[in-house]
Amino acid sequence: MRQSLQAVRGMMDILPDEVEKWRFIEERARNLFRRFGYREIRTPLLEATELFARSIGEATDIVEKEMYTFYDAKGRSISLRPEATASIIRAFIQHQLHTTGDRKFFLLGPMFRHERPQKGRYRQFHQIDVEAFGIQDPMLDAELMFMARSFLDEIGVKEVSLEVNTLGCSVCRPGFRTVLQDYLNANVDHLCPDCVRRIPKNPLRCFDCKVPQCKEALAEAPLLINFLCQKCLSHFESVKSYLEQLSVPYVVNPRMVRGLDYYVRTAFEIVTTHLGAQNAVGGGGRYDGLMKDLGGPDLPGIGFALGIERIMLLMSGYQPSRENDVDVYLVLLGDSARRKGFQIAQELRKKGLSVEMDYDPKSVKSQMRSADRVGATVSVIIGDNELEQSIAQVRFMKEGIQRIYELSDMAAELVDIIKGAK
Repeated sequence: MRQSLQAVRGMMDILPDEVEKWRFIEERARNLFRRFGYREIRTPLLEATELFARSIGEATDIVEKEMYTFYDAKGRSISLRPEATASIIRAFIQHQLHTTGDRKFFLLGPMFRHERPQKGRYRQFHQIDVEAFGIQDPMLDAELMFMARSFLDEIGVKEVSLEVNTLGCSVCRPGFRTVLQDYLNANVDHLCPDCVRRIPKNPLRCFDCKVPQCKEALAEAPLLINFLCQKCLSHFESVKSYLEQLSVPYVVNPRMVRGLDYYVRTAFEIVTTHLGAQNAVGGGGRYDGLMKDLGGPDLPGIGFALGIERIMLLMSGYQPSRENDVDVYLVLLGDSARRKGFQIAQELRKKGLSVEMDYDPKSVKSQMRSADRVGATVSVIIGDNELEQSIAQVRFMKEGIQRIYELSDMAAELVDIIKGAK
């Protein structure tokens, strides 16, 4: 027997009832971000592999292990985007958006990483991404965290906490890096192979390792927060002060690092205890210098991303409403009535109503059950007798009331009644 086709491992179908939940999340995000002055941008799913290697970092797990990379017909290395920041910066540079005054953007869409699928983690996953360029003030850092928390509050995600840290800058990080490398080399026998490999190129990533023996080995490791230069310390203190002014609760986590090389100074994560090992709902931070590294103007940047699939796991109480999904259900008896109903359906749809009908001949009882199942506001019953009199029987489903309308007037009257009730 031929094996039935299945979705590719780590990629899921989003069925109609779930789509309603997605739309709720996306619409709330769009409404909130616009209030803060952000404009929506959409970038391609495919980018040159070099973009991510240069931005994310060649020594990161994402670039080394997780990207979907292939060569196109001309031998160019192309990758499905594993994150959105680099793509937005590339678009910003390519289209010279710094000359238009635009500097605050958001993006909704799929990303791709070849990871082991588990709860809250898929190989095609979806993010809400927010980026802002050209603003150095720590006030913006705090405002972004406030905006992320406000969004989660608006969609009913409550049991999360905000963790903040600072990752220093090109002045204070090199000295810390040397001290950390010395510590890691002294404890190399207790580290996993991945962490041993990270020591020369990206030692900070060892703090993000989930292997228990590495966590234990790093328990006494030096912390970057104790090596900050004065500017980074002042910036971090200001960020915390603004968060307190906005009454945003937070916890300083000096061991928290982000999985991408481009972060400097402010870094943050929104975490929960309800997702198991994948405890981060989202996160972000500052990446001053990245735009210049990618060939653009020397503008600072900061942003965050939230995982939609993980958000949905925390919205178990949300139930999509099917009420009034369909305004009108046409119950048609006989070929002549079905032909007339077909015409009426298009007229009503052009006037803005949602209309359903059975395309196969069925009994009145069966069609009325269908009207009830889809939550129709009204059912319009037309048979041979109604056609002879140029009338229709209109049943208001919720009220259980049935009225007679002239066919010539029915469309306009239904539009007024149904739109007036919404």
